[in-house]
Amino acid sequence: LKGMVSSLEIKIDETAKELQETSRISQDRLKQALEAESKVVKLKNAMQRLEEKISEMEAEKQIMRQQTILNTSVAGHPPAVNVKNLENGHRTNSENQSNEAELAGNAGKSAAERQLENVDTLIDCVKDKIGFSNGKPVAAFTIYKCLLHWKCFESEKTSAFDRLIEMIGSEIENEDDNGHLAYWLTNTSALLFLLQKSLKTGGTGATASKKPPITTSLFGRMALSFRSSPNLAAAAEAAALAVVRPVEAKYPALLFKQQLAAYVEKIFGMIRDNLKKELSALISLCIQAPRISKGGVQRSGRTLGKDSPAIHWQSIIDGLNSLLAILKENYVPLVLIQKIHTQTFSFINVQLFNSLLLRKECCTFSNGEYVKSGLAELELWCGQVNEYAGPSWDELKHIRQAVGFLVIHQKYRVSYDDIVHDLCPILSVQQLYRICTLYWDDCYNTRSVSQEVISSMRALMTEESNDADSNSFLLDDNSSIPFSIDEISSSMQEKDFATVKPAKELLDNPDFVFLH
Repeated sequence: LKGMVSSLEIKIDETAKELQETSRISQDRLKQALEAESKVVKLKNAMQRLEEKISEMEAEKQIMRQQTILNTSVAGHPPAVNVKNLENGHRTNSENQSNEAELAGNAGKSAAERQLENVDTLIDCVKDKIGFSNGKPVAAFTIYKCLLHWKCFESEKTSAFDRLIEMIGSEIENEDDNGHLAYWLTNTSALLFLLQKSLKTGGTGATASKKPPITTSLFGRMALSFRSSPNLAAAAEAAALAVVRPVEAKYPALLFKQQLAAYVEKIFGMIRDNLKKELSALISLCIQAPRISKGGVQRSGRTLGKDSPAIHWQSIIDGLNSLLAILKENYVPLVLIQKIHTQTFSFINVQLFNSLLLRKECCTFSNGEYVKSGLAELELWCGQVNEYAGPSWDELKHIRQAVGFLVIHQKYRVSYDDIVHDLCPILSVQQLYRICTLYWDDCYNTRSVSQEVISSMRALMTEESNDADSNSFLLDDNSSIPFSIDEISSSMQEKDFATVKPAKELLDNPDFVFLH
């Protein structure tokens, strides 16, 4: 009997363990199913957004094409309005009709003149620096509210857009004033965001009204049951909708959005190029280590005396900090600040790396240590302003790997595989060959890599000779615009503008009472 009880207890324990294992497996499978369901919903939402975006782009292109055709036909053929009026069978009342038309024209002209005066008042106000409200540009918000109230976005013909574009162009004529440029970069990008969220084309009405797909599966309903009440989100969305209102855009509004996007790109490029220009002279001083003693270069990167080698690197950091302070002061969107720094670091990488490969006197052990100490200062800066630097440090990978090769000891013991896979995986064989053949040790008089490594590189270059030219080892500076309108739009939220105050200079004007 005891044996049977013991056997039964063992079976019960085994059954309990199997039950626990089965329960664990079921929970894991349920979790996987819920995750899969969530991914499917996200993919459906992403696909719907993509379809809406494509539909909107096609509608915009269609409107632009139609307007172009219309403009061409109008330019090629004189208007036939007068002929139509003469043939409508009411010649006996022509004088009365003329008087009525004249009165209507005067009334319309008066309204048009008032609109022109209001646009003048708006431009006179926003062309001065009127600051920010809760971190958002007052000028951009005020312009948007005025254009929305005046129904300019829905108008087939208006001069307001042309005059605003002309005003922005005149405001950025001083290309050297980074503070002024940063102010207008913030305003143009914010206004572009508001237009992107507000302007809709006729072809997107159906897709815009679609709701995100609602899952009907068991797992989907289970997942939805755990979600919190959307009351707070709904309230925030309602506040945002009170600021940004969707309107069906006509050709002038779509053209204005394109021109505004072009100005955002132009101002961004001007600020970036100003920083490049400022740093260019300093970079040339950071390429080769200055000789201060027989023993080589000054090793300490922290001694910043007047003649210290580190002073040039510190000047670069000072230039970066100076511009960053200006961009932050003017509330430039984070994504644009990161893009400026990313392209600037790419420029530093290109300048240092190309100089290293073009000048034998730079391809030395001591110079490698000098550049390495300067790169350490840049890495420290990136860590200190990590949010604003973004992935800038990754842009220095060419010069970092090249310097890493210059400062290693006993290069003659390093194999080709070690160089390609461990030390310098990003560098091409032409670049590696150039560094290895130019290198000389000005401190310890050691040899470069072995002849076997050089032979391997030559063999590979011979195989690739049909695709490589004599300067294939050099890097090219990328001056393209590294962002899209969608990136700017995704960096802001409509609710951010819910608490923005319009220009106080216009609040006492009875023609701008709608701003209250």
